[in-house]
Amino acid sequence: MFTSGKAVRMERIVDRKTGKAVIVPMDHGVTVGPIKGLVDLTKAVNQVAEGGANAVIGHLGLPKHGHRTYGRDIGLILHLSAASMLSPKPNKKVLVNTVENALRVGADGVSIHINVGDEHEAEMLRDFGKVVVDCNYWGMPLIAMMYPRGPLIEDEKDLDAVKLAARMGADLGADYIKTVYTGDPESFREVVEGCPAPILIAGGSKQSDAEVFKSIEGAMLAGAKGVSIGRNAFQHKNPALFVKAACAIVHDNKTAEEAIAMLQED
Repeated sequence: MFTSGKAVRMERIVDRKTGKAVIVPMDHGVTVGPIKGLVDLTKAVNQVAEGGANAVIGHLGLPKHGHRTYGRDIGLILHLSAASMLSPKPNKKVLVNTVENALRVGADGVSIHINVGDEHEAEMLRDFGKVVVDCNYWGMPLIAMMYPRGPLIEDEKDLDAVKLAARMGADLGADYIKTVYTGDPESFREVVEGCPAPILIAGGSKQSDAEVFKSIEGAMLAGAKGVSIGRNAFQHKNPALFVKAACAIVHDNKTAEEAIAMLQED
């Protein structure tokens, strides 16, 4: 039976048994620099790999300096867009890499960041369209990070805004959507139901373990297909154990309380 290249690559970033994923983004170096937890990329990657993460997301420096150097294998998603916190327009993401180059460096998927509602939304959507065409041509999985961010958006977790952002990403051709969790399973279920593509929730700013696990549990109950959590994972005092506990919720249907108990076993 013939299997497409996209399906083969997808199995390296999504668990083939559950169809869900725990992904750890490590693209922060371009945005905010060498923050705690990412000073040593090799160590960071191998810690989350040990915990069972399906993949990591990063810029070109990740495969050059910190990916698959030792320990457990882990999927690689190359992030294609960027902007720094020092830019006068930090929400304007521009393309800094290509799908073809992602294939050359051995990536299993690519991701792109779109701030829906930003003054430069049009340019970001134009880039999005180009990336989708290339992904379809090369058989490359695409994760679209769709965030409601702009002058008319007072609350980035606003249900209607999140629903629109997620649906835009799906309708424009992304294979997976990463977006913000709206705060409870009931409202987030509307986001999932209105988006034909599978959804991953973003981890956001640093929170307590209980808050993070409650969000993961709520999102999974609402029908999400996984998580993409950065700071709360690689800045944890025990990244491997934190990721293992997150995987237990995503892949094994454990509760937030059970995940907390796993951390206490450390």
